[in-house]
Amino acid sequence: MAANERKDSAPSGARGTARPAPAHPHSGTRGLVLDGARVVLPTGVVDKGQVVVDGTRIAATAPENAQVVDVTGHWLLPGFVDIHNHGGGGASFSSGTAEQILTGVRTHRAHGTTTLVASTVTDDMDVLARQAGLLSELAEQGEIAGVHFEGPFISPCRKGAHSEALLRDPDPAAVRKLVDAARGHAVMVTLATELPGGIESVRLLAEHGVIAAVGHTDASYEQTLEAIDAGATVATHLFNAMPPLGHRAPGPIAALLEDERVTVELINDGTHLHPAALQLAFHHAGPDRVAFITDAMDAAGSGDGRYLLGPLEVEVTDGVARLVEGGSIAGSTLTLDRALRRAVTVDRLPVEHAVAALSANPARLLGRYDRVGSLEPGKDADLLVLDADFTLKGVMRQGEWVVVPELPPAADAH
Repeated sequence: MAANERKDSAPSGARGTARPAPAHPHSGTRGLVLDGARVVLPTGVVDKGQVVVDGTRIAATAPENAQVVDVTGHWLLPGFVDIHNHGGGGASFSSGTAEQILTGVRTHRAHGTTTLVASTVTDDMDVLARQAGLLSELAEQGEIAGVHFEGPFISPCRKGAHSEALLRDPDPAAVRKLVDAARGHAVMVTLATELPGGIESVRLLAEHGVIAAVGHTDASYEQTLEAIDAGATVATHLFNAMPPLGHRAPGPIAALLEDERVTVELINDGTHLHPAALQLAFHHAGPDRVAFITDAMDAAGSGDGRYLLGPLEVEVTDGVARLVEGGSIAGSTLTLDRALRRAVTVDRLPVEHAVAALSANPARLLGRYDRVGSLEPGKDADLLVLDADFTLKGVMRQGEWVVVPELPPAADAH
């Protein structure tokens, strides 16, 4: 089992703060038993639970001579899955080199995101196609989980931090060009589906197994329903960059919340959403249809200052990113460990609901739930160690520590 009652023979006293490290005495081929934590499983929270790691996978039983480490007083969670992320660590996924993109990926891994989709922002079509080719190489290497195109097929009325001069209608041929440029690694395209070609493009994406996401849209309630019926299954950062909910003109928000076929993205950074809006989304969509995202830009994990988001200049002050010209919110500086901590300590969500929004739900969207998104035998050993206050202490990806928690000396399993 991935979790069961703690063995009395386990040592005690997990403690300390996280530090980056490549090699560590608690990783290796012998196997590892993390014992005594509160483990979040698909079935709920198990007290005094246990997770067994054997090589790169979670195992049902401990291999002979496995190391046993007591993590009593901590939480064990599955690694986070971020389906909407533009960069971090000073690096942009839209314009960076391969090494710069890896810097951004590693920045988010250190904050618990073990599976990441790289998102682009609106730019010239040829620029986007070239960047998609670069990102596809990193997807083939297993560094990212695919490519998300946010723009240029969005509404100028709800453009947010996208260059209006580069926006265009979602012509199916243009949409197909970007999908093809990603060489099978395009996982999502955000569209204003009310624009000419929008519904046809949704159908095209659905036929090719690519998620069609409704976002940066000025669509009506009825137009949004039409897009959902055509195959749209995601709401790009619900509430943001779309008409507000009205009692006579409910707009896209009502349509996206009420339809069980749709997963809604939420940016839980305290800036993009009022807590009441988050509670509204969870109440109406339910915990199985919410995916927390970062929508992060270069400044995530990097600090305040001036940055570029696509061709637009951004000023980050006190962790909030806004366009220099116009002042629109320009993505976020969020990392998913902060989104989790806010969800359980400020929003008072049940831990299992917050974890589902950070792991299982986005993993299902990507078609990767057989490998990631929960702590179950046979899945990748992507897991997180947090202290009792939900501060991240350790990150493991495919059986190797990305951030090593300070744990007591290992013991041999009995």
